[in-house]
Amino acid sequence: MDSFFASVEVLDDPSLVGRPVIVGGAGARGVVASCTYEARAFGIHSAMPSVEARRRCPHAVFLPGRFSRYTEMSERLHAVLRRFSPVVEGISLDEAFVDVAGVRRLLGPPPEVARSIRHAVHEDLHMECGVGVARTKLIAKLASRAAKPVPTPEGPRPGPGVVVVLPVEELSFLHPLPVRALWGVGPATARRLDALGVTTVGELARIPADTLCRSLGTANGRLLSELARGEDNRKVEATREVKSVGHEETFAVDISVHDGLHRHVLRMADAVGTRLREARLVGRTVTVKVRYGDRATITRSHTVGAPLDSPRALGAVAGALLDAVDVSPGIRLLGVSVSGLVDTDTTARQLSFDDDEAPRNEAEELRVHPASGRPPVVPGDPAHDTAAARELAWHEVEAAVSAIRARYGNASVGPATLVGRDGLAVKERGDTQWGPSAPPAPGGGDR
Repeated sequence: MDSFFASVEVLDDPSLVGRPVIVGGAGARGVVASCTYEARAFGIHSAMPSVEARRRCPHAVFLPGRFSRYTEMSERLHAVLRRFSPVVEGISLDEAFVDVAGVRRLLGPPPEVARSIRHAVHEDLHMECGVGVARTKLIAKLASRAAKPVPTPEGPRPGPGVVVVLPVEELSFLHPLPVRALWGVGPATARRLDALGVTTVGELARIPADTLCRSLGTANGRLLSELARGEDNRKVEATREVKSVGHEETFAVDISVHDGLHRHVLRMADAVGTRLREARLVGRTVTVKVRYGDRATITRSHTVGAPLDSPRALGAVAGALLDAVDVSPGIRLLGVSVSGLVDTDTTARQLSFDDDEAPRNEAEELRVHPASGRPPVVPGDPAHDTAAARELAWHEVEAAVSAIRARYGNASVGPATLVGRDGLAVKERGDTQWGPSAPPAPGGGDR
């Protein structure tokens, strides 16, 4: 899709048509998530720090983003794509691969299908997209980029809309592109390749694979060597296994005390547990991600004996992991995620922690002990029946919370710990995803 998030905002507010619109975190630590082509004419692009974007275009309209609205439009987009083929692999909210090899007799050759898709997206969503047609996923993705409009100071110049790369044209299309166009080439890899004198894909293709493996590591070196030669055997997968579910947040100012961070851990654990239950998934490995003010990043993980989806239990594990981290230098970003996922229907119901139980730290085996100092409850102990009853009661409470949220929204009920001056501070998916926002500057264009 063309400038998806920004285009949704323009679609919903026609007064933004023709204006430089930026979606992202407007604060000092925010980044650009999406921008219109009018903003791109100033050199603004996704992942650029918002401070730099504002410097380049002071009159731009900054919007914080509405993840739920973008998700809604993404679902409509994928519904359109599935009308053309059942084999659709979504790789982000605004991008997907569509395997049309099996629909040629019904819908015509791939270039014709591509034009039909583009027309259908415009008719159904009133938005524009670029479509690439090729033999492999890599070339099709790059072709879709080549199909997009071009930003100019006079306004966006329409692109071709559809770009077709035939098999015999693949290398002539691929090799002139900058090496950053390939999957797996980020800033660090680009610097290493630059040290080898490599700036284009064609130059990369001429480097022996062994040399790349020594410089970049075996896996990455071999992958880039194959991609540079146009070799990409990956198939379009209609269903992709979810590897993890998580939330993270960048703070407007560093937080250097555990008490200030624990409420954020509980917010994220509550949100992660809610998403797991909505997807009917449970997970065994809980991970806490911490990024310091100097951008140094660490993670701490613990794998529990039985799969979890309980926000209360996830919060207990994540809180204990955080307790083992030195936060005194100041924490810039905090995240909580769960991996090792399995379907709820294929596993027995979890045995979660008592309400006031919490793992200790990584120096021990993160064993569960009551915070009160009482010895842990052991099956067969007289106290076991009481603990089991309390656990069943909490399971029923959390089931009731899930039912209420399904009907009235996530902010309708939640842990009392998350109640603040402005009400229940529930962590929503996409909330502050692109960094914290800032209050509007006097006379500025924020909304």
